[in-house]
Amino acid sequence: MRRLAFLLILLATALTAGQPPAWAASARIKDLVNFQGVRGNDLVGYGLVVGLNGTGDSLRNSPFTEEALANVLERLGVNVQGENFRPRNVAAVLVTAALPPFARAGSRVDVTVSAIGDAKSLLGGALVMTPLNAADGKIYAVAQGPLIAGGEAFEGDAATVTKGVPTAGAIPNGARVEREVDFALAELESVRLALRDPDFTTANRIQHRINAYLGQPLAAALDPGTVDLAVPPARRRAIAGFIAEIEALTVRPDQPARVVVDQRSGTIVMGADVRISTVAVSQGNLTVRIEETPQVSQPNPFAAGQTVTVPRTGIDVQQGNSKMAVVESGTNLAELVAGLNALGIGPRDMIDILSAIKTAGALHAELVVR
Repeated sequence: MRRLAFLLILLATALTAGQPPAWAASARIKDLVNFQGVRGNDLVGYGLVVGLNGTGDSLRNSPFTEEALANVLERLGVNVQGENFRPRNVAAVLVTAALPPFARAGSRVDVTVSAIGDAKSLLGGALVMTPLNAADGKIYAVAQGPLIAGGEAFEGDAATVTKGVPTAGAIPNGARVEREVDFALAELESVRLALRDPDFTTANRIQHRINAYLGQPLAAALDPGTVDLAVPPARRRAIAGFIAEIEALTVRPDQPARVVVDQRSGTIVMGADVRISTVAVSQGNLTVRIEETPQVSQPNPFAAGQTVTVPRTGIDVQQGNSKMAVVESGTNLAELVAGLNALGIGPRDMIDILSAIKTAGALHAELVVR
């Protein structure tokens, strides 16, 4: 049995030898980079939501709603010039959408609708045909359809209840694409991979992984944020499949050691590569409690005096038990957290300690304070 156990240990050691640590997980290239040209475009438009149950804009406070409604009616052949109409079932809205990459004419995309006037709710409304423009001013989609509001509101004479955000909503598949974004993917002789987190080591690993897969030096890391990939002439007619093969490859990304501190919420996030040099840490609390207990001094009934308030102040000073711990050189993340927790240090105090360790030059990581 001892010999069998020894052989199992040797086998496990041989299988795990040379492998990266457990925290160094591999990721697909598609999760680390963006392919040049494969991107969406933002769209925006101004429209009207009709059919509201008296919860629309008050036209006295939102004159732009009345003007837009008059323009819509005139385009439909209804002359309202000089008429005094003030409906409460119309609301002016901004419509936003994201045109996905390679969207073709006739396909549909989701839209988000948000009130810009003083409408109370968009529940039950329908968006009238609204052109959606891109940054170049051209119309790429047209939105229209019933709105799904993000909340609802109820009110009475003495109370109001609001659930969610009733002045915003969405229309699934509410916009139809009318114009395509020209991008000739099949004509590209090279494709550039833009790293979402630029890093020299990660870019170099992506370069070597792609070249090892293709068997020829077609990928080159231009800088920490860009890897240029030449497309073989034989693969240009099926470049989509070529990119699919490349983005499915796995690479172990690297990143600099970093400690992120959010002072507002007391959140601390530390990377696995954070290292600490030998340093002594002491933490103690000084508590000062001041308590006011004023007393009333009242004279006897037949005495010629006045009732006065006499202040009484109690001050209590307590010094917490200070503890000092030595953090040895080369300490990793788990050991650092365990040591600080052993001192009974909370997140707020831990932020101050990390800042002091960084100032002392013992924290070998980038300290990011938000």
